[in-house]
Amino acid sequence: VFVDGKDGFKRFLRKEPLGVVFVCGAWNYPYLIAVNAVVPALLAGNTVILKQSSATLLCAERFAEAFEAAGLPKHVFQYLHMTHSGTAALIQHPKVAFVNFTGSVEGGRDIQKASSEKFMGVGLELGGKDPAYVRQDCDMDYTVEQLVDGTYFNSGQCCCAIERIYVHEAVYDRFVQKFAGLVESLYRLGDPTDKNTNLGPMVRTSAADWVRKQVKEAIAAGAKSLVSEDKFPKSEEGTPYMAPVVLVDVDHSMSVMKEESFGPVIGIMKVSSDEEAISLMNDSDFGLTAGIWTQDIDAATRIGSEVQTGTLFVNKCDYLDPALAWTGVKDSGRGVSLSKFGFDQLTQIKSFNMKIN
Repeated sequence: VFVDGKDGFKRFLRKEPLGVVFVCGAWNYPYLIAVNAVVPALLAGNTVILKQSSATLLCAERFAEAFEAAGLPKHVFQYLHMTHSGTAALIQHPKVAFVNFTGSVEGGRDIQKASSEKFMGVGLELGGKDPAYVRQDCDMDYTVEQLVDGTYFNSGQCCCAIERIYVHEAVYDRFVQKFAGLVESLYRLGDPTDKNTNLGPMVRTSAADWVRKQVKEAIAAGAKSLVSEDKFPKSEEGTPYMAPVVLVDVDHSMSVMKEESFGPVIGIMKVSSDEEAISLMNDSDFGLTAGIWTQDIDAATRIGSEVQTGTLFVNKCDYLDPALAWTGVKDSGRGVSLSKFGFDQLTQIKSFNMKIN
């Protein structure tokens, strides 16, 4: 990058590779999430070591096969299957210059701790409890369809899935009726290899147990479930198969409205104003994405400027745009991926300041 001319000087900036970039992938989108970290690191001139989740180990091996077939020089990309202790040891290796991790907040803390022994770059894409605010001027049918999909896509196992919805009191009853009705009529829970299935199991039984626990605690505290589990015969305790859940009469004293669920459940609350919605949206330890559903773009911009989030969606959700920076605030992480800004943390800037005779 050349700087404007100065008599007698030549000045420019050069972005140079860091060296070895260590990528820790996630299981929920094992190819997409890894691609978003691995490919930019390679394009920036680095070598890459990929550790995939223990649930998706073969994805790392298939990456290696694809890169070899594409002609990538040997050893520029490598993968390792490691324990947590092995992961920490690799992070602390003097030749590893940057680590990119996608996963839980607890896992992010472990990565941060391991990296603290030396000065290195760290990118953390962690948990979320992403909110949506439905204003009274929304396009109701479109909003319901989009938020149902944003909640239950991949059985809710998306970093940017909608996990809580705040609806203006003027349209609350109509929204809730349409939302619950669509969920009950749309989804078929079952074997993901069955072409009639459009809602598959969670990643493991323990993950489903956590969401069921949240739901039971919320109902015990006064919440009401609007979708009958009887409509989903495959849903069964002690299995990863879980029916979609729609909860109303919820509040922020309940885990289901405060802690990440990462499953097919949503809590819907009534609000009386934009200000109340903003306050509730910000009442969270997380800040990955948030969505506003309105036909008033000026209002959306004003509200969005007050919401503590890495990405602010308007009339859409649960979506990554490669042209925009992917980042989080609070416990949703640190660092940036995607967009031109995602390359900044993958390179070392060097300034050249030359006096010319």
